[in-house]
Amino acid sequence: MSNKSKIAVLDDWQGVARGAADWAPLQARAEVVFFQDAFADADDAAAKLADFDIVLSMRERTPLPGSLINRLPKLRMLGMTGARNASLDTPACTARGIPVCSTQGGGYSDSATAELALGLLIAAARGLAVGDSNIRAGKFQMGVPVGIGLAGKTLGVIGLGRLGGYMTTYAKALRMNVIAWSQNLTAEKAETAGAKLVSKDELMSTADAISIHMVLSDRSRGLVGKADIARMKPGAILINTSRGPIIDEAAMLEALHANKIVAALDVYDREPLPANHPIRKAPNTVLAPHLGYCVKETWDGFYPQMIENAMAFLDGKPVRVTNPEALKG
Repeated sequence: MSNKSKIAVLDDWQGVARGAADWAPLQARAEVVFFQDAFADADDAAAKLADFDIVLSMRERTPLPGSLINRLPKLRMLGMTGARNASLDTPACTARGIPVCSTQGGGYSDSATAELALGLLIAAARGLAVGDSNIRAGKFQMGVPVGIGLAGKTLGVIGLGRLGGYMTTYAKALRMNVIAWSQNLTAEKAETAGAKLVSKDELMSTADAISIHMVLSDRSRGLVGKADIARMKPGAILINTSRGPIIDEAAMLEALHANKIVAALDVYDREPLPANHPIRKAPNTVLAPHLGYCVKETWDGFYPQMIENAMAFLDGKPVRVTNPEALKG
């Protein structure tokens, strides 16, 4: 029997982990197992990860609550990509003396999600998903929705942080007017970014397209609710590249089926999206499989640092530790 450490690399849904970095030095010291499929549930995750000493997780794909962490008896170190992970229970790790190691820096990838939001906006405005489907099915323009030009239209940005600021810049390049709202946004900050601060009600009722750029939190969960969606202009486009639960999914589905709005989505309440999920058959949609930050530049930053984190831990000198108190004692 080998006494090598066992390392699990989770959530490699696109099969990119192996090619994004040189795993050989780590594989020389540990058994590395790549998981390309999502776990069915917490029981499945607990069973498959029970023998692993180190778990390297991808952002918020597999939820890692304390109830799961405490079912992993051999876990000694947890790695995560990015600086934060809302679905990871860090205190549960700290209580067991398990360091949580992050990755840092965005490089060229820091705008990738906003770039995708721009692509979804244009795809939705011009009916590209239906057009693509038609071409593949031997048809041409039949049934493709009549598009809208974006110049002169109004984009509403919910959340004017870094990504919302990029989206504002792109929209201005398209000669769109940009309005913005979030709970803490000031008129000065909006103006500096090239947008105009308005109330949430005004944004929902006057924007021709709305793009969400918010972190999921207790305050943002359900932020775009049934009443907000009801205020949207007929044919308005709702773009979400942030997190699914920010939008009331049932209300959005109802508005889509009523031909009231168009949705351009990269994120969903449940991911991976279940095969029988109603969104898959909803009309008036452009759907992407959470590709926001998934670009080569991101992986080129994430995976080498994940390997460094694991190697440093095996050397007894953990780096990029988000919970240094776990190392005391």
